[in-house]
Amino acid sequence: MKLYYSPGACSLASHIALYETGLPFETDRIIKTTKMTVGGENYMQLNPKGYVPAIKLDDGNVLTEGIAVLQYIADQKPDSGLAPKAGTMERYRLQEWLTFIATELHKSFSPLFNKAASEEMKNFARESLARRLGYVETQLANKVYLMGDNFTVADAYLFVVAGWGKHVGVDLSPFPKLQEYLARIATRPAVQAAMKAEGLIP
Repeated sequence: MKLYYSPGACSLASHIALYETGLPFETDRIIKTTKMTVGGENYMQLNPKGYVPAIKLDDGNVLTEGIAVLQYIADQKPDSGLAPKAGTMERYRLQEWLTFIATELHKSFSPLFNKAASEEMKNFARESLARRLGYVETQLANKVYLMGDNFTVADAYLFVVAGWGKHVGVDLSPFPKLQEYLARIATRPAVQAAMKAEGLIP
């Protein structure tokens, strides 16, 4: 399995998940300016959508979209606990969280990374994020992780997305539970390994 990534992007969640499973994998970094990979592949031919993550399976199949990639990785190692069993209510709760993070948090960050976005658009995005992060804060009140006591791929995804806040002026100080949660996840060996591999920490 090969993961195509961009340092610090949402693909970091898939990178973390792969380390959590302990499965063998390779990585190839996308060069944003050329859409080529460091390994010499044309990423647009591999994934015409042009964004990360994507994984290439050993049989040549390519899977894209972060939510799909995260669940695929988790299902390759069921005993990792990264995703509940398919068909259970717990699995639907995981999908509920993954969808919320993708549509309500991840997409709300987009204007803050867009140089063409107006200040009005950016302020609206920050206000929207504050409301949605407030919801996350309430859900973490009595939990170690989003799903309870077990780390899942939803936690990897939220860790990455919420971590963008410090780079684009999203104030997390009103959310102490979220801050504690992010600090706790940052200490996980798989998280440290993925971040080091992407050059995000020494």
